[in-house]
Formats: sequence, C-alpha cells, structure tokens
Amino acid sequence: MIGDLDISGVFLPTLLVLMGITYVLYLGVHAVLTRLHFYRLVWHRALFNVGLYALLLGAVDSLSRYLMT
Repeated sequence: MIGDLDISGVFLPTLLVLMGITYVLYLGVHAVLTRLHFYRLVWHRALFNVGLYALLLGAVDSLSRYLMT
C-alpha cells in the first residue's frame, strides 16, 4: 500500500482507491444482508455497518498486498 496510483496523470493515494473498491463491495454485501433480513438480528445497525466496512477494507487491503507481491 505504499505509493500513489497514476490514473491519466492524476496521482491518487492507494488507500483512497482501496476505500472506493471497498465501498462498492460494501454496497453489494449490504444489499444481500438487507434482502435476507439480517438486520433484524443486529442491535445497532450503524455500528454494525461501520464494523462491516472496516472488516471489508482490511480484507481488500490484505488481498491487494497479496496480489502485489
């Protein structure tokens, strides 16, 4: 995760790109959990969503580090 990504001459921090990818992935997981009525079992929905996003961001970061080597 060191360095910047060059996209058409615009340098973007790697973390920003990973956060964008994670957000798209989060929207898909959130839609599936909503259709399965999983949120009926969750005590604090907003806290769960933040935790889910953090978990997905860690997974995307680990996957990107694995693929870069």
